[in-house]
Amino acid sequence: MQLFYNSELQPSDKHFCFDKNESRHIVKVLRKNIGDKLRITNGLGFIFDAEILTTNHNKCEVSITKTTVIPPKQYSIHLAVAPTKMNDRYEWFLEKATEIGVDQITPIICARSERKTVKTERFEKIIHAASKQSLRTHFPKINPTARFTDFIKNTTDNPCYIAHCLEQNQPHLKDLIAPKKSVLILIGPEGDFTMDEINLAQTLGFESVSLGNARLRTETAAVVACHIIELCNA
Repeated sequence: MQLFYNSELQPSDKHFCFDKNESRHIVKVLRKNIGDKLRITNGLGFIFDAEILTTNHNKCEVSITKTTVIPPKQYSIHLAVAPTKMNDRYEWFLEKATEIGVDQITPIICARSERKTVKTERFEKIIHAASKQSLRTHFPKINPTARFTDFIKNTTDNPCYIAHCLEQNQPHLKDLIAPKKSVLILIGPEGDFTMDEINLAQTLGFESVSLGNARLRTETAAVVACHIIELCNA
């Protein structure tokens, strides 16, 4: 069943009205009728089973018939990834990482970053769409953009890793992941992290890791890292 989303839904709600855009999609595109069943999430782990009461394409009203709590997984994946020069590549990463299972994303501005600003509002829309498509009930969080140095000095995540290509013989990420343990991994920009950034991260407790022998694009490396962590928890 298709999953709809509204962040304002509360467990105590008995009725709900979709906004104009979602109402039009339900009534005009999907051609839903009175009495049809819908499933809605607020992105916070709740599933709301609902029944359509009115088919107004500007304000579709539903009755909440059942509320179910979906517990979160026992670990979280936090990807801190430098924005890519081409914005569509970062958006592709957001979509795919959401489908795979990322929980937090922080855009980080590094010494070699060519893109210094990002529009997190646009990123949130992509994450929400990908979450609905993949039937996720706990939506990933996109954090405010942070400078690399500020981010690594203030993080409380543990364990934490930095993936880069400037050294050899680093352990592979898959050999370090402990099941059911939350993970933070840093992915650098085109041109990779600088050695100064790597050294600083290591002094603050980040362990250097490899994602394999191939040299990966930023967005590919982030997706690969997310996939490795999920596989280690399968």
